[in-house]
Amino acid sequence: MKNSIAIPLRIANRGIARTRDLRESLDMSLQLLLTTSCYSCPADPHFGFILNNLRFEIFNEKEGVVYNSDWSRDDLGRIEDLYSKKISGSSKNFNTFAVKLKEAVETYEKRLGNVSASMAYIMEERSIYITIKGIILATKEEYVFKTQFNVWNY
Repeated sequence: MKNSIAIPLRIANRGIARTRDLRESLDMSLQLLLTTSCYSCPADPHFGFILNNLRFEIFNEKEGVVYNSDWSRDDLGRIEDLYSKKISGSSKNFNTFAVKLKEAVETYEKRLGNVSASMAYIMEERSIYITIKGIILATKEEYVFKTQFNVWNY
């Protein structure tokens, strides 16, 4: 099995640090994708998860959506139609952030196939639980990645 570059990038004695564990490499790659705001990487402006771009917006817990708090600057919302998307849902649902997450994973993590994503907002905890599932193409093994974000206006 090939070595994959470790993320975050670290310089080791023999160059860039690498990992032999494919699952660890996938975990690191997905964590980077999830925590990067879109349009923040000059080499590929679309890299990242668009939900991070809304971290300073108003979150409506009852409706499970994000409000546009700056109507004078609607370019991001208009381009992506982000302000109508639900936080909770799966990539099988229509109009959820999980659909955008699935699209990002399919675009940037080519080692996974049959990708699905789900997000669940737990109001009492003010946390968003994220699950990404897929098949590791090289080994045909099932893969599951789980993480959690705290809501930004907590």
